[in-house]
Amino acid sequence: MVALPIDTAKFTGIICAVPPSPRVANRETGQLRVDRETGKTVYQVGLCLMAGTSADVVTVNVPGEPVGVQNGMPVQVRDLVATPWENEGRHGIAFRATEIKPLAAPPTSSGSAGKGAGQ
Repeated sequence: MVALPIDTAKFTGIICAVPPSPRVANRETGQLRVDRETGKTVYQVGLCLMAGTSADVVTVNVPGEPVGVQNGMPVQVRDLVATPWENEGRHGIAFRATEIKPLAAPPTSSGSAGKGAGQ
């Protein structure tokens, strides 16, 4: 199936509704799902996508742990796509992104590293 790109700039807000958790591939063994391209563990994050007077919560898969993303936090989503699926009479839409991060990232040591590099 074809992945359909979603223009996240059209949303009035994107909030973390369910914090990141590793996605389980096999419930019997507890084996975690691994991204085929990057080899990273796939995490799922519940995001509230707001547009005007409506809002929907969707589960988005992302390779690697979305560091610093917490419940209720505004987030930035990169390369969000929707892929329709059907399996044994069931169907739905799977959402995937290449990155989810806090919208207003807290200050990091990289700011002080930049000062030191210029001296």
